[in-house]
Amino acid sequence: MPDSRATRSDERTGTILRAALELAREVGYAKLSIEAVAARAGVGKHTVYRRWSSRGLLFLDAVLSLDTGGLAHRDTGDVVADVREVMVKAVDLLGRPPWGPLYQDLVGEAQHDPEVAAALNRRFIEPQTADTLARLRSAKEQGQLAPDFDLDLAFDILSGPLYFRLLITQEPLTHDYIDRLIRALFAGMSPRPDNAAANGSR
Repeated sequence: MPDSRATRSDERTGTILRAALELAREVGYAKLSIEAVAARAGVGKHTVYRRWSSRGLLFLDAVLSLDTGGLAHRDTGDVVADVREVMVKAVDLLGRPPWGPLYQDLVGEAQHDPEVAAALNRRFIEPQTADTLARLRSAKEQGQLAPDFDLDLAFDILSGPLYFRLLITQEPLTHDYIDRLIRALFAGMSPRPDNAAANGSR
């Protein structure tokens, strides 16, 4: 039989996370407090602190409890199409509430709280990075990308502009922007003719 105490604890945790999300959307992360979350969830603040040692870690769990709609790469044999599919999903997610504004606040908090930064990297950024690199590596092994292309650099080039627009310039993240970015990147990643062979054909 299921442990009723564990079930109640899970339900209470879910209630607290929902309360944190509701308040963050209503008043903003800067005004979020453990006390306010506890009051909204109908629990004592010590109940919250037993689960999370800081509001930053509570907020992290709350944001990551939201459904991202799936950001794993497929392998259809067309690496450009597969990368574009995930990047379009990502910009759609980041470009609208609730995920976009909440994620901005979460990244901001990570700049000041090493625990939040480490947990965000471990639980969200690193898995996304690994998935993208695995898809690019597969394409490289299949000869779709230049054999000497730096895949880590490719990932930085793909993700960096998104974070720059999201966090710095706050310009819109559009499908057209993604298409321009992918065209620029994959033009440099495409297999190139051997220089010696090219020179010999002149």
